[in-house]
Amino acid sequence: MLTAAVVGSVTGLPFPPQIFGSDGSCNPTILTSINPSLFSNFLRNPLPKRPSCAFRVSVSSGPKTEGVEQAQDSPSTDDTVRQARRSADWKAARAYKESGFIYECRIEGFNGGGLLVRFYSLLGFVPYPQLSPSHACKEQEKSIQEIAKGLVGSRISVKVIQADEENRKLIFSEKEALWSKFSPKVKVGDIFEARVGSIEDYGAFIHLLFPDGYYHLTGLVHVSEVSWDLVQDVRDILNVGDDIKVKVIQIDREKSRVTLSIKQLEDDPLLETLDKVIPQDGQLGSDNLGIPGNLKIEPLPGLDIICEELLQEDGITDVRISRQGFERRVVSQDLQLWLSNAPAVNKQFTLLARAGRQVQEIHLTTSLDQEGIKKALQNVLERVP
Repeated sequence: MLTAAVVGSVTGLPFPPQIFGSDGSCNPTILTSINPSLFSNFLRNPLPKRPSCAFRVSVSSGPKTEGVEQAQDSPSTDDTVRQARRSADWKAARAYKESGFIYECRIEGFNGGGLLVRFYSLLGFVPYPQLSPSHACKEQEKSIQEIAKGLVGSRISVKVIQADEENRKLIFSEKEALWSKFSPKVKVGDIFEARVGSIEDYGAFIHLLFPDGYYHLTGLVHVSEVSWDLVQDVRDILNVGDDIKVKVIQIDREKSRVTLSIKQLEDDPLLETLDKVIPQDGQLGSDNLGIPGNLKIEPLPGLDIICEELLQEDGITDVRISRQGFERRVVSQDLQLWLSNAPAVNKQFTLLARAGRQVQEIHLTTSLDQEGIKKALQNVLERVP
């Protein structure tokens, strides 16, 4: 049975000021000492209603909330309130996901797969792969579980990446939160000090070091961007934990991806040693094979179509392969094209083509400048499958 009462004193009514014990529990002995006539006086002379001060207080054995007296609710009422709060928190989680807002959460614990974090009344999850690379880079000698144990009780900034109330899945990412903060500071062409995080058959994942001393973002160096020489296995060149330098060559802001290169920190050796590969006097060198001038040069696969299409561009009057040679190394089997930086001679620019070990030099006779030729090449490459 619930007993209604007012906490404190009311003017003109000598009501006992202590209904609740110091620990918030009710004290039945106090209730038995109350003069029953006080209730009749109170009922005959009710206090005027005050919109902001109308209270209903119930004596309960539960804890007291400061400033608001708790009514003793039935278990079904508690469940209803709890469920309503959880539903509201799931709605908030979905709103965070849709807006992309960053939430600062407290780490409550961890398990074999990631961190357990608090989101209002809900318990969420941060998988280890979604953590900032700084944690592992800072304590390389520790396992991920040891690092997670040390993070319990601290706070991290995260983004909601999955809020599935039906399946009770609330997933967060620290990486996504850091991407929002630090990716605007990264531009194509930037060079970073970095550390090798992991290595796969197709390339290496590299953690970028920022001026504040932390590794906030991770990018990929594809196997083709490790070296100008042909690389069969990235592990022959790089090891996990190596400190290296990388160049940013592409940023996909929609997919939160950074593409990096190691080899582009240096110029392509072909451009520096072209005359060793293809001697100017037509004589064969020890490192190359030449084609006699009276024999027709067979274009590299796909190059003949590109040459034909270039002749359709305004300002280009002649396109012909002048000479070819062979490199000792294989950089790529795909057809690659470069426009030489050498100035035009008699309105002729030099275009270089390479596939495998074979290199061919193409002369373009044109009234266009270098920028015009680049645009013409771009137009052609968009048309050629």
